[in-house]
Amino acid sequence: MDKLAIKTALFAALCGCGTSANADGENIAVFTKNLTNPYFQSVRLGAQDAAKQMHANSINYTPTKPDSIPEQMNQIDDVIIKKPSAVVFIPVDYKAMGPGVAKLNAAKIPTVNIVDKAQSGDFVSFVGASDYQIGLQTARYLFKAMNGKGNIIILEGVRGTSTSDERMRGFHDALKEFPGVKVLSSQPANYQRLQALQVMENLLQTYTNVDGILAANDAMAIGALDALDGANQHDAKVVGINASKEAVDLIKKGKLLASGDYSGFKQGCIGVMAAVRSLRGEPVPKSIALKTEVVTSANYQQFDVAPDKLTCPTWADATAQ
Repeated sequence: MDKLAIKTALFAALCGCGTSANADGENIAVFTKNLTNPYFQSVRLGAQDAAKQMHANSINYTPTKPDSIPEQMNQIDDVIIKKPSAVVFIPVDYKAMGPGVAKLNAAKIPTVNIVDKAQSGDFVSFVGASDYQIGLQTARYLFKAMNGKGNIIILEGVRGTSTSDERMRGFHDALKEFPGVKVLSSQPANYQRLQALQVMENLLQTYTNVDGILAANDAMAIGALDALDGANQHDAKVVGINASKEAVDLIKKGKLLASGDYSGFKQGCIGVMAAVRSLRGEPVPKSIALKTEVVTSANYQQFDVAPDKLTCPTWADATAQ
């Protein structure tokens, strides 16, 4: 075994993490927020697929406590000691993780920021989708399906995060276009299915006439559906964001109205591609944005793919979006 292969094997062993092993590959540390949201699992799968295709290695760093700032900071310290080739980074908090990014910059580890745009730091590139546009277009789809009138409940993400704030901005701009739609309540459920179930169970005790539910991600939309089923209320139209496989299955069955496509898989793919290309001296745009699309009963077929069957787009296709 040559020295680089030995070094790669030792790095993987020290991390205690699985890698898509390749003897001559770069080591890319991939930071995600938690193990509870299926969205971040799709990011990790995309990163792994891209690493495999590019003969690199993806190493996952995920807090055991969901969205833990101290734990992610500790993981950054660990990565700086182990010195991977590059980092693909989703901050658990786009403001609070500034010092962590500064550490990566000081250690001269090239870093690609994906999904949640960090407030400060020097990055190879930012890879993401427009949370505002996804929020706007998903809300518009719901309101049109409601014929522009009725009562809705909004399930927010984590208040103060860029994704939630921007999606909410899109929701509220869509509401301005539909004066006949009334917001009964807007409550955070922190992107978690169980919290959404609990929030909705409480709200349904107060509000019995709900025509629509606007959830800032699929996990909360599915939690809302669970609550509606428990209350034997099946008339409310529900939308989410992420276009997860579970959401697509529910759209196919007619239980979920729609979901805004915010592909974690693609963002994981493109993040690793950008990191590896940068290491190899190939050009990388400073910003890469995915196109906005709403998944509905009319177009779900193209999204109806099991997570382990997805494949990364080509670099040309990724940067043309």
